[in-house]
This record gives sequence, C-alpha cells and structure tokens, in this order.
Amino acid sequence: MRLSRRTLSGLALAAGLRPAMAQATVDLLLVLAVDASGSVNRERFELQKRGYAAAFRNPRVVAAIGGGPLGGIAVTMTQWTGPTMQADVVPWMVVSDARSAEAFAAAVDAASRALFGGGTSLSGAIEHAMALLSACPFQAARRVIDISGDGANNRGRPSAEARDEAVEAGIVINGLPIPWIEFDLEEHYRNDVIGGPGAFLVVAEDFNAFGKAIVTKLVAEIA
Repeated sequence: MRLSRRTLSGLALAAGLRPAMAQATVDLLLVLAVDASGSVNRERFELQKRGYAAAFRNPRVVAAIGGGPLGGIAVTMTQWTGPTMQADVVPWMVVSDARSAEAFAAAVDAASRALFGGGTSLSGAIEHAMALLSACPFQAARRVIDISGDGANNRGRPSAEARDEAVEAGIVINGLPIPWIEFDLEEHYRNDVIGGPGAFLVVAEDFNAFGKAIVTKLVAEIA
C-alpha cells in the first residue's frame, strides 16, 4: 500500500531528530559512504559534504524521490577510512518531498568530520554499509550503497571480495570515484568496487565537480 506523503513526511521529521523506531516500507534504502581518509584535506572534505547537501536540495533529485511507487526513500550517511574506522554521521531518515529532503540536507550540513586518517579501505566501507542496511528500521525492495572516494583500496581485504558478498546479498554498489590523485581510479572502481544489477559509476574529475556528479548519480539510482 502506498504511504501518504503526510505519513512519509512525519517519519522524515521524526528521523531527523533521532533514529526512527517504527518500520515503514519505502522504495529504496540508500547508504551514502563518504571518504574521510588522509588524502582528503579540509577543503576537499567540505566540498564533498556540500555536494551531497546541495544534491538533496536539487529539484531533480526531489522529483526522482517522489516519483517512485511508494514516493519515498530511506537514506543515511557514514564516513569511512580504515578497515574498522567508520563513523555514522546522519541517522536513517525518510525523504519523500522537498521538506524532508531539506531536513536531510540540513543534517548533512551539520555533520562534523569524525575521521581524519587510517588508510583507504573500500572493503571496510562496504562491510560497514552492509551492516547499516541490515540494521535499518525501514524496509525496501532495493538496497544501494553509494560510495565515493579519491583512492584505491589500500587497507584490509580486497574490495572485490567485499563487493561480491554485498552483491550476493542482493545489494547494489554504485561508485563516485574522484581521480584527482590516482588517474586510474575509475578502472579500479569499475573492476573492484561497483556491482549488482544495473550498477554504475559517475566520475567527478575533481572535488569541485563533485556536486554536479552526485546529482546525476542520485537521480539515476533513485529512478
């Protein structure tokens, strides 16, 4: 049964204050996994964060979210670096319209950087995102990990192993590589990170292009 926009908006506002307790069915569960490794300096981290916040204020993204069969998605944000170094900075929230999208964007704006080094473990980020999806208080037929970063996996087990486990569990991984240091990063993401039916990547040529790239990516994966 389709949830009303009023119901979804109420859930979003509640989730904006605390992790939601009641289960609801939405179109998509989406984990935004943001690179906070040592190569990402303060300026680049802020550009990355502002890109995500601006994307959820973009009318194209809001229209894509509201245009699904149930008219809403559940989304959370985590920061990652080393194999066991992840920090959840925005709890699961339901986004269904411009008002709840603004609530999520504001939560992203308010989220401080929690990690500053520890290597680049894409495999650890994938494993943590899988745990977040398993513990999500909402339900959806589609589960997606949206992972962004500026480096190849250099800590923990191979990222392809974690990717394969996620795909086997029915999770899709999409990528947003930022090849400002590692010029072959797109190939690494394509071969060892993304996976699942319809998986894709969008390349941000530098951190300044991140905002535009994330809009394109979010519209594609939500729709």
